Amino acid sequence: MISANEPVTPLLSNARERVAKLPRGHFVDGEFVAGGNDLFPIVNPASGELLCEVQLGSASTVDLAVSAARAALAAWKRTAPAVRADALFRLAGVIEANAELFAELESLNVGKPLSVSREEIPLAADALRFMAGAARTAQAPAAGEYVAGQLSVVRREAVGVVGAMAPWNYPLMMMTWKIAPALAAGNTVVLKPSELTPLTTLLFCELTAGILPPGVLNVVVGTGAEVGVALTQHPDIAMVSLTGGVETGKAVAASASGTLKRVHLELGGKAPVVVFDDADVDAVVSAIKVMGFWNTGQECGAATRVLVDTAIHDKLVAKLAGAIAAITVGDPAESEDIEVGPLVSAAQRDRVVAALASAESDGATIRVGGAALDRPGFYFQPTLITGVMSGTRLAREEIFGPVVTVETFADEQEAVAKANAVAYGLAASVWTGNGARALRMTDALDFGTVWVNSHLTLSSEMPWGGFGASGYGRDMSTLGLDDYTRTKHIMFSTEG
Repeated sequence: MISANEPVTPLLSNARERVAKLPRGHFVDGEFVAGGNDLFPIVNPASGELLCEVQLGSASTVDLAVSAARAALAAWKRTAPAVRADALFRLAGVIEANAELFAELESLNVGKPLSVSREEIPLAADALRFMAGAARTAQAPAAGEYVAGQLSVVRREAVGVVGAMAPWNYPLMMMTWKIAPALAAGNTVVLKPSELTPLTTLLFCELTAGILPPGVLNVVVGTGAEVGVALTQHPDIAMVSLTGGVETGKAVAASASGTLKRVHLELGGKAPVVVFDDADVDAVVSAIKVMGFWNTGQECGAATRVLVDTAIHDKLVAKLAGAIAAITVGDPAESEDIEVGPLVSAAQRDRVVAALASAESDGATIRVGGAALDRPGFYFQPTLITGVMSGTRLAREEIFGPVVTVETFADEQEAVAKANAVAYGLAASVWTGNGARALRMTDALDFGTVWVNSHLTLSSEMPWGGFGASGYGRDMSTLGLDDYTRTKHIMFSTEG
């Protein structure tokens, strides 16, 4: 317990002090280097204040990073899996040893409440630890004589140099989701963090310098139009991996096609939360209050599209409206009790405003919230919209903000039809006390992850990824590791 005379350190003050000391360049071949005269302002979303400026890289910076990655590839891919695993364990240890600083810096740069960023940091470390172990148990078909006199063996090999692009909503965790399987499999990496949120990535590079051989992990800060395009088109990059929006994913796939790179895309989502009349309504409300507004709704698997049986619609909406109205909104530096912070930028806030502009003309009703907050920073009220009609913009398009919509259904068939009536196929949840119904629904829903009576629960051991407009490829799990390898069939003659 803090005594009355003991000074209290203001929230995020350590992160503020650390920002001034962070390197401003790019991490190439094991050290920070300058790369470009253009500077990009890093803004605190909670206040709009300038935190610092970072250098923006260019195509020539990418060339330097790729050259370093290629030079390091031959030795790294031949390093024993146990040695690579040890390096990943050490990276994870650095994150864990500096967990509070990473959490504060993530809150300061992205605007997320400390309760959110503190949960992200252990998950980032765990991604590295899981892939470290998975690399030592990589699987392939059994060796054998599938043709008489010929012994077949399948080897898993590194793909080569991987160009990775991480998003702004989970900068540190998504960075580890990219680099952990790639490095564990023996690839070298050139990573582009979002230019909006590079601070925890720069801190990670600074604190872990020397753990990996020079050139194994390189980081170039820059825009998608410059650095992103250079990565996707570079002839010496064998694979490009993106977590981002659908339009960005399409552009990356098109750009990478010129060199026939392998492409790994984790894109958007529009997760249905299908609530039947036998569901525990209080449990549903509690889950949506947290998982619908987690990270201010800037989450591709967020519980933002509720489909509810007409029999319990009024009951659910009444309880949900009360819960959402009680959410505490504010600057993460103000209090540990803040539940929803600002959106990451003015542009993102304006996109949410635009998404709701047609709500009432489409017949929907804004029950709670529905407007930007009149205060410094990029805030939008936690919002509940009912009466949403299938096929409208609110029902189909990802909002990526603190907005939950409600639609109704009369039976299982209609629930499935409405749930699947979107281009996305990332995640969904089903809420019911009927086990047989749960099995039918999980089979019928066209989404990469389907939870039953929970939402947005992730595990490093299980794959994450979607169908359709949500992209292809898998993060986490041994399937995620496999995505960063290639297979080679070797056949030995046993005769003569």
